[in-house]
Amino acid sequence: MSNTRHLRYCPDLYHYQRRETRVVMVGNVGIGGDNPIRVQSMLTSDTRDAESCVKEALELAAVGCEIVRVTAQTRVIAENLQHIRDGLRAAGCGVPLVADIHFKPDAAMEAVKWVEKVRVNPGNYADKKKFAVKEYTDEAYAEEVAYMEAQFVPLVQECKKLGRAMRIGTNHGSLSDRIMNRHGDTPHGMVESALEFARIARAHDFHNFLFSMKASNPKVMIEAYRLLVAHLNALGGDWNYPIHLGVTEAGDGEDGRIKSAIGIGSLLADGIGDTIRVSLTEDAIHEIPVAQALVKSVATGVVSPPRATGASVPPVSYDPFVYSRRATQRLSVNGIEVGGGATVAVFTTRKKWDEVAHKIDKLGDFKPEIVLEDSGVVSLDPRDDGAIQELNAGVEAQLVTVRDGLDLHPIHAFRLLAAKLDRRHPILLKDTLKTTEETDFVPNLLCAATNIGSLLCDGIGDAVIVNGESAPGQSLRISYNILQAAGVRIFKTDYVACPSCGRTLFNLQNTTQKIRASTGHLKGVRIAVMGCIVNGPGEMADADFGYVGGAPGKINLYVGKTAVKFNIPEEEAVERLVDLIKEHGRWFEAPLAA
Repeated sequence: MSNTRHLRYCPDLYHYQRRETRVVMVGNVGIGGDNPIRVQSMLTSDTRDAESCVKEALELAAVGCEIVRVTAQTRVIAENLQHIRDGLRAAGCGVPLVADIHFKPDAAMEAVKWVEKVRVNPGNYADKKKFAVKEYTDEAYAEEVAYMEAQFVPLVQECKKLGRAMRIGTNHGSLSDRIMNRHGDTPHGMVESALEFARIARAHDFHNFLFSMKASNPKVMIEAYRLLVAHLNALGGDWNYPIHLGVTEAGDGEDGRIKSAIGIGSLLADGIGDTIRVSLTEDAIHEIPVAQALVKSVATGVVSPPRATGASVPPVSYDPFVYSRRATQRLSVNGIEVGGGATVAVFTTRKKWDEVAHKIDKLGDFKPEIVLEDSGVVSLDPRDDGAIQELNAGVEAQLVTVRDGLDLHPIHAFRLLAAKLDRRHPILLKDTLKTTEETDFVPNLLCAATNIGSLLCDGIGDAVIVNGESAPGQSLRISYNILQAAGVRIFKTDYVACPSCGRTLFNLQNTTQKIRASTGHLKGVRIAVMGCIVNGPGEMADADFGYVGGAPGKINLYVGKTAVKFNIPEEEAVERLVDLIKEHGRWFEAPLAA
C-alpha cells in the first residue's frame, strides 16, 4: 500500500451507499443531494450558428438530456450565447446551458451573463500550458498562483452576483505547466489543480460549484475521482460538493461505450457521481441513452443486501488510489497460463463454445480460450468464511470465482473474495451472478464493462467470463474489448478520439473512421484523434501518435505529445499519419483476408 492508506473515498467498499453532497442549482435543475443523477451532453454545432445550436439542444432535451453544454472559445463567440438561450426559451425549453471555457477569462466573463453555469478548466484558465519543463522556486510558483487568482476572482464574484453555477473541471490532458512541474502528470496533480480554484471560490463565500476529474484512461480517471473525494472528506463536512463524471475522448461504437462504462459506471457503483456525460465521437444525441442506461444500472443493480450481523469485514486487498495487479501463483488451466502476471484469459461456457466451435478459426482476435466447465474453477460464496479457510489451508493454489445466484453485486462480491482469499489463488471475474439474461445488448455491454472493468482497474482478476450476453460471439467480443479498455490486454489498435464540439476543426466522425480503416490492424499502437488543441497534446501523452486539428482544414501530427508535422491539408493528413507511423518503425502491412 502507498501513503494514501489513511484516505477514504467510500464508507463501505462492500455495500452501496450514495455519497452525500450539498445541492448545486443549475438554473432550475438541482445537482446532488437527493436529486437523481443528471444526464448531460455537449453541442457539436458551431456556437456562432445560433439556429443550429437551438435545434440541436431541443433534440437533446427531447430525448432526456437535462443540461446542455456549449463551447465559448472567445468573448465574441460567447456573445452569441444570448441568442442561443433566447431561442431555447422562446421554444419553451428550460434546459440549462453551460458555457465551456478554455484559455479565455474574458470569454467566461461574457458567457456568465447568458448561461446558468460556467465550466472552467484550472489547467488553462489563466495558467500557462506550453509543455515547458522548469523548476519553480517558491516565489515563482506563488507569483503564478497570484496571477491565476486575479484572473479567476472576477468570475467567482459574477457567478455569485448572478446566481450562476460553476464546474471546476480538471482534465488530465491539460494540467498547467506549473502543476505538472510541481505535482506531476498524476491524479494528485489533477486534484491539487482543482482544489486551488475551490479554495478561492470558498474564500469569496461562493459554494454553488461542483468538480470533475476527467481523463481518457479509465484507470487514471477512477483514481483521480477517488483521490478528490478522499481529500474532500478529509477537508471536512462542508466540502461536500457534487461530482460530475466523464471519460474524455472515449471514442465511438462499442469501444467508446465500454471505456465510458468502466470509468463512469465503476464510480457510480461506489456512490460517487451526481451528473454524468458520456463523451462519444458520434452525434451527441447518441450519448443520452448510454448515459441513461448507466444511471439505470446503478439505480436497479448496485444495491447490495444488508450485511449479516457479525459477519467479518476485512480491509480491501488493494490500494484504491494506486493501481497494482493482485499478485497470484501462476496456474496452467487447460494449457493456458492463468494468474502470476500472465495475460488475463477469456473464458466461455461449454454451450457457447459448442455454438462457435465450427468457426473458431474465423473469430480472429475474439477466440475463446478456456471452457468454464473444464477448468476446475472453485465457485463459492465470499461470505462463507469456512469454505474460504478450507481453500486457504490447502497446499495447491486454485482458480476461484464467486458462485452464481448470490444476492450480491459482482463488484462487492469479488472485492470481498479478493480480501479473504490468499493472494496465491487466481480469480475468475464474472459480469453478473444472475441466472436470468437481459436480451438487450447495450445494457449487457454496459453491465459487463462496469463490473469487470472496475475490478480489473483495481488489479483484481486473472481471467474473465461474460455471462450476461447470450450470443457467444458478442460475449467474447465484449470480454476482449473490456480487457483492452481497462489496459490489461492490448490486442488491437487503441484509439483516443474526442467527441465533436463547436471547437472542432474537422469532421471527427468521418476522420476517425478513415484512420481506423487505414490503421486498424496495428495491434498495440495507440492513436489519438483530437478536434482541437484544448486537451489534445496532454491526452496524447498516453498515445504513440496524434492527429490534431490545428486550424480550419489543417492538421498537426504528433509523436507522443510533441508536434512534428504542421498545417497539413486535411485531405492529405491520414496518408501523412501512415507515413509518420512508418518513419517510427511501428507500421506493418495488414494480413490478407482468408
